[in-house]
Amino acid sequence: MDKLKTIESHFDIKKEYPKFTAGDTVTVHYKIKEGNKERIQQYRGVVLQRRGSGINETFTVRKMSGNIGVERIFPVLSPFIEKIEVNKFGKVRRARIFYLRNLTGKKARIQERRV
Repeated sequence: MDKLKTIESHFDIKKEYPKFTAGDTVTVHYKIKEGNKERIQQYRGVVLQRRGSGINETFTVRKMSGNIGVERIFPVLSPFIEKIEVNKFGKVRRARIFYLRNLTGKKARIQERRV
């Protein structure tokens, strides 16, 4: 396990993102290549979880597209992420809020944490 950590530290890539946790509403600006064109798409939703550490760290964002919930997993150190904006800080008690998948309407709202 120590060999893996030393190799990770060798290829250490630092990106500066704001601190966010589960329950926060974020906008991820993601680069998309279509043919030979490149554009930035904004993906706004609630962070369900952050998992992993180092190079393997990922976070899951859930948004509602019409009446359908869409989840997407982003690697934190992805070169395709342009920037991450935190729109709201959510007040939740858990690190992984998968119970949000079963809730609809007003029950699916998350209280805002004052910062």
